Amino acid sequence: MLHMFSDVRAFQRDPLRLLLTRGNESALGLVPLQLGPAPVFLVNDPDLLRPILKAPETDIGKGKLIKKLTPVLGRSSLMLSGEEHKRRRAVLQKHMAKGSVEKFLPHMCAEIRAVGASLARLGSFDPHHVTAMLALRTICVAIFGSQVMSSGDEEALVQAVGAIEDDLAEEMFRALPFGPVAWYRRRKNRICAKLAMSTVVQRLRRKAGSSSALRDLEALGLTDRDLEDEILTLLLAGHHTTGSTAAWMFYQMATNPALMDEIADEAAECLGDDGELRLEAVKRANLSATLVKEVCRLYPSAWWFSREVMQPVTIGGRDLKVGTSLLICPWQLQRDGRHFEDPDRFLLTRRYNTDAYIPFGAGPRACAGMGVAMLELQLLALEIAAAYRFTGVSPNPAPWPKASVTLIPPPMTIDIEIREMRPRIPHLGDEAEHLPYIPTVGAASISTLQSVSQ
Repeated sequence: MLHMFSDVRAFQRDPLRLLLTRGNESALGLVPLQLGPAPVFLVNDPDLLRPILKAPETDIGKGKLIKKLTPVLGRSSLMLSGEEHKRRRAVLQKHMAKGSVEKFLPHMCAEIRAVGASLARLGSFDPHHVTAMLALRTICVAIFGSQVMSSGDEEALVQAVGAIEDDLAEEMFRALPFGPVAWYRRRKNRICAKLAMSTVVQRLRRKAGSSSALRDLEALGLTDRDLEDEILTLLLAGHHTTGSTAAWMFYQMATNPALMDEIADEAAECLGDDGELRLEAVKRANLSATLVKEVCRLYPSAWWFSREVMQPVTIGGRDLKVGTSLLICPWQLQRDGRHFEDPDRFLLTRRYNTDAYIPFGAGPRACAGMGVAMLELQLLALEIAAAYRFTGVSPNPAPWPKASVTLIPPPMTIDIEIREMRPRIPHLGDEAEHLPYIPTVGAASISTLQSVSQ
């Protein structure tokens, strides 16, 4: 017989499988989950997303599940509602919309090239460790206006985020509270991790540019504590989500050498006379853009989010009482055969004009950093494929990701080498076929690739 806690053990053991199985095997609508005394429903019908996500916050709000993040994220825009949320979100959208971050394209490409050169020197790498660091640098450019973070700061932030996220993930759907000893130990570890993050943020604030997102947030009159909470949230959400997606993108490129060669050809078509990627050409680069979309479908970093019923409401034919949680799971929606044909297969011929495709959320609280993430991922695919080849990946196939607050890729190893191509030198004719050639993507690539090959 089902009871109010009957799904808790399965959820704690493997939440991805539980939600995928329950959502895909149930009729479209609201699927009841037994995760505690309060009602919880999984929303597996895309037609219900719009009325839920666009409902007034007085009727359907952020809810108690997200509030479990408060010890770390404090009073950041992710946690707020109403006018204060709108004020802060306007600043974030101003600096992180795709049109705004495009001005950073040369800087982003330079960062990618530097990382690629170091990876080629190593010969193999764990994609998630590398991409998380790179995404952290990019989000810092968007927030602070220039590259201001040292390698030591990067490592400190990545370790602190990992410790905090694992702690919060274990607590998120816990039905019973921790004992006093465990509670105290976890609280102490969380405080230490957040203190490490705060120390780095304080240093970054002192180095921020005058036209950065940070300065516009300061202009809103936020307290130091609120401003720090906002920055910590942006760093956590911005680097971990994009870094995880980029790791899966590398995995798909490594398992499909022909695809990586095609992306290299697309990158060559995007180059200007100076060897740099041209923004207008990147906007027309459909293959790399589709690669990003399909990876986001299979591996949405923000694999779940929730809403809570604040006033009695009827949704999907069900009368919902106050306190009911509505769980929305892009991982499940985007792997449901009713919304995507052959949903577990990686395909670049899909159409994404469906309400079931929500890797960045939807509605007025959709991810403000979506523009940064999509551009960064596309540039990463183009730059790396143009200059390098992935020659192997293990394990293959890769295990499922880890369901934490975000979706974490498993440890993987990708082998990398410099791509060799014959040069296009018309006066040499067929003799060019026998000449080795290392393509350069951007002027900075010449020196970095030469240093790797020596």
